[in-house]
Amino acid sequence: MSNSPASIQFKLDLQSGVPVYRQIIDQVQAGIAVGSLRPGYQLPTVRQVAVDLAINPNTVLRAYRELEIRGVLETQQGTGTFISHRQTTPDHSERERQLEQLVSEILARAGAAGFTLHEVAEVLLDRYPTLGRRR
Repeated sequence: MSNSPASIQFKLDLQSGVPVYRQIIDQVQAGIAVGSLRPGYQLPTVRQVAVDLAINPNTVLRAYRELEIRGVLETQQGTGTFISHRQTTPDHSERERQLEQLVSEILARAGAAGFTLHEVAEVLLDRYPTLGRRR
């Protein structure tokens, strides 16, 4: 395992309505998806993240534990927490559930900001014109 610290700086959006532990999970998974967090990269310690974000260490611990249960992270006692070498791919039903949750969160945040479903769909279609076509 690499001893180099991962290139991640957690940022919280306290206005989003998304729980803090969930934001940490999402940021780790996004880092893996874009390649900034690779297998073997060491994440900051629970204590360091808690201090940096001024949150309870148990919140960070909850996020790290959930990611460990999913096989995304590996924790080595006394050494640290690392991005796992064995990345799991969710099955079809889990992917659908994740997508439904993501869409619900986007729509909830957009609604809270005063946007309609039509406005959200319009922006998506303007930005990604191929979305309207079937694959």
